[in-house]
Amino acid sequence: MGQPEPLTPVVEDWQRALAVVAHPDDLEFGAAAAVARWTGQGKEVVYSLVTSGEAGIDAVPPDRARVLREEEQRASARVVGVTTVEFLGLPDGLLEYGVPLRRAITEVIRRHRPDIVITNNFRETWDGATALNQADHIATGQATLDAARDAGNRWIFPEQLTDGVEPWNRVRQVWAAASPRSRHGVDVTDTFAAGVASLRAHEAYLRGLGDGGFDPEEFLEGVSRPAGTRLGVRYGAAFEVLPLDLH
Repeated sequence: MGQPEPLTPVVEDWQRALAVVAHPDDLEFGAAAAVARWTGQGKEVVYSLVTSGEAGIDAVPPDRARVLREEEQRASARVVGVTTVEFLGLPDGLLEYGVPLRRAITEVIRRHRPDIVITNNFRETWDGATALNQADHIATGQATLDAARDAGNRWIFPEQLTDGVEPWNRVRQVWAAASPRSRHGVDVTDTFAAGVASLRAHEAYLRGLGDGGFDPEEFLEGVSRPAGTRLGVRYGAAFEVLPLDLH
């Protein structure tokens, strides 16, 4: 086998990012250390969770899990310098790509007016082969890509354009974390520990994984070291960068 393709560092001349993912913990399984780097640079990052992850803990009923997971996500975000965390309240495990999901995400983009939109891997697999992705991740990522363009068209979801909300056509790129098609990356060597702490904050969720022996640091090392090698650093976070052509 040949050497893995080197990753190109992402451009970091932006000021505001919006992260849109399906569940609490999605950002923490790889991207949170990058968020810590960016907030440390003085950038603003907002989290928008499409669901509250209420179907994610087998031993905890959804009404209770919703409260737990929202609390854990807020605590997790604070660890990496994120203070604005929103929950859209769509049903966990039942997300469908389509106009309603595009509409919900477009509204968030128009409100927050980001330069960069971050989402999770929306490809069919995690490894480009057989490690299957989850349906909510795929639907959310695909809808986020479309919403980033929808947000700039005043004739799409025009009912949102009230109370000072205007079309927003300045999203430069969508970055999909942990995509098997990643060609870009971020050096997270200095913020790796913050990323681990951010994942550990999802205590109730992690207790419910497998036999309860999940080790956040071991997991994140397993994904961050290979990405770091491709960047020429110790730890990295990989992203598929998708430029928006608005013309």
